[in-house]
Amino acid sequence: MAASTASSTARAGSFPQPAIDFSVKGWNAVINTNLNGTWYMMQAAAQHWRDNKYPGSIVNIVVVTTHGLYGIAHTIAARSGVIGLSRSVAVEWAPLNIRVNCVAPGAIETEGWNVYTPEARAAYPRSNPMMRAGSPWDVAEACAYLAGPSGGFVTGETLTVDGGGQLWGETWTTGKPPYFTGEDA
Repeated sequence: MAASTASSTARAGSFPQPAIDFSVKGWNAVINTNLNGTWYMMQAAAQHWRDNKYPGSIVNIVVVTTHGLYGIAHTIAARSGVIGLSRSVAVEWAPLNIRVNCVAPGAIETEGWNVYTPEARAAYPRSNPMMRAGSPWDVAEACAYLAGPSGGFVTGETLTVDGGGQLWGETWTTGKPPYFTGEDA
């Protein structure tokens, strides 16, 4: 029987702002959607596959968490939790022939960019050494690799799709504060 695949890409409708100003409701909305929603999907898929003795593959969409994404700390917290959760259950569910991985996109030009300022959007292509934004297709191909037979011996991993951005520089979703530009001195 062919492996079934589930993919999670929860979006809580978060809008960039300094973490110090997050409301309890805003924090909880992001955590509940991105972390808890992902967990419920993963668990339901795994239970279905276990009960029907099917192999399966879960690919969770997260964000690059190797450095902070300032202005969306709640998203980083939730997605870091998804990465840890995915790694944990990848081991636990391996005997069930269920693989669990993550794809961590960097600056990918989607309709979601509209929540950011024009200045932030203009800076994103310069946030990686390839000096361009990625496309949804870049992310889709990474997911297809991990979910399909080509990724058959991969589990518990996070594949970063960011044009080398995690190695490169800074991403400021709310613009670089004057303190960090030296303008505040």
